[in-house]
Amino acid sequence: MSTTQSFNLRKVVLTVIMFAISFLFLTPFFWMIVTSFKIESEVFVFPIQWLPKHWHAIENYKEVWLGKYPFYQYYWNSIKVSLITTAISCTVSAAAAYGFSKIQFKASKWLFLIVLTTYMIPSQATLVPQFILYRQIGLFDSHFGLILIGSFSVLGTFMLRQFFMGLHNDYIESAKIDGAGHFRIFWSIGLPLVKPAVATYAILRFIWTWNDYQNALIFLRTDKLFTIQLAMQKFTSLSGEFYSLIMAAAVSAILPLLIIFIIGQKSVIEGIALGGVKG
Repeated sequence: MSTTQSFNLRKVVLTVIMFAISFLFLTPFFWMIVTSFKIESEVFVFPIQWLPKHWHAIENYKEVWLGKYPFYQYYWNSIKVSLITTAISCTVSAAAAYGFSKIQFKASKWLFLIVLTTYMIPSQATLVPQFILYRQIGLFDSHFGLILIGSFSVLGTFMLRQFFMGLHNDYIESAKIDGAGHFRIFWSIGLPLVKPAVATYAILRFIWTWNDYQNALIFLRTDKLFTIQLAMQKFTSLSGEFYSLIMAAAVSAILPLLIIFIIGQKSVIEGIALGGVKG
């Protein structure tokens, strides 16, 4: 057998193995979607009935979205919090990353080290001080307070700083010769060049904020302010015996994440590739 044939056979075998692993990972997801279309009596039929005999999708999703606890309100809350948090966090992290990588000043490395050290502090350790502070300054039980918590990310600053460090200083010097200040250099030169990295972080930040259960549980009390994660917990506790409704709620909860990833997957791949080349 020639080397080319051996390589092709290895490639085919590896493809088949990866397909089988992917199928195993996707099976629970497929079961969740199919279950959301079933009537309750068909959910735990044995052997497993992959396709429902009686399609009940409209009724299940109608109950989830327009029932006693309508998901559209919680959806709007999560979308608002996630989008605003992502926008602020990307702006702040990108600006801080540019400053730490391209603006030289005394003790800049020590200051960045101090900022990076705060990432080692578990978020649970700061919950009590944050809770007391929010109660005192009036940010408790508000979306603005929840947005503020996720708007400043040490990980985002560190991640984007690595990409800014990969930009050649000749770009910066040329812009300075033309009379551009740091804000103009950052906005017109630096940011477009690291756009794949910013897009990658934006997708990650949106997913983290959308899935954030801990902060929403602690800092929100009013039902109409609940995010989708609190709504899921509440819906599950009230409809725990109806698995078809729970699956419909779960599909509804993860749908925006799938849409965001499908739209932004090209940027994610570009960001990973850019980091691999510069790393």
